[in-house]
Amino acid sequence: MRHWLLKSEPDAYSWADLVRDKKGRWDGVRNFTARNNLRAMAKGDLCLFYHSVSEKAVVGICKVVGTAYPDPTADTGQWVCVDVAPVRALKTSVELATIKEDPALSKTELLRQGRLSVVPLTEAEFLRIVELGS
Repeated sequence: MRHWLLKSEPDAYSWADLVRDKKGRWDGVRNFTARNNLRAMAKGDLCLFYHSVSEKAVVGICKVVGTAYPDPTADTGQWVCVDVAPVRALKTSVELATIKEDPALSKTELLRQGRLSVVPLTEAEFLRIVELGS
């Protein structure tokens, strides 16, 4: 199992939306590296749900419920999406500032490639962020 961080602007699609829907399609990704990360996802992989732009915080845990398939919002077949389902909300949001200050998270892809909407995490990084949100 691999671990990921998925970014979404809460005004576009929020954690509350995913919880309400019980399953959501992670689509609209138009960056090749992020697309390749989507392609690498497997059913059962765990993801942190990150509210970008206005909040800049990890707010929940979701899981991949199916492998990548063609993104129906794309004009060409080169883009993919995956379906995710909520697992649980974090007790407290983990803000980007907290992640930046934590030495255990200093090498996370979230900080190295901050503009990517889908980034891999090591298991240790995933568990540390979850711990910070407990």
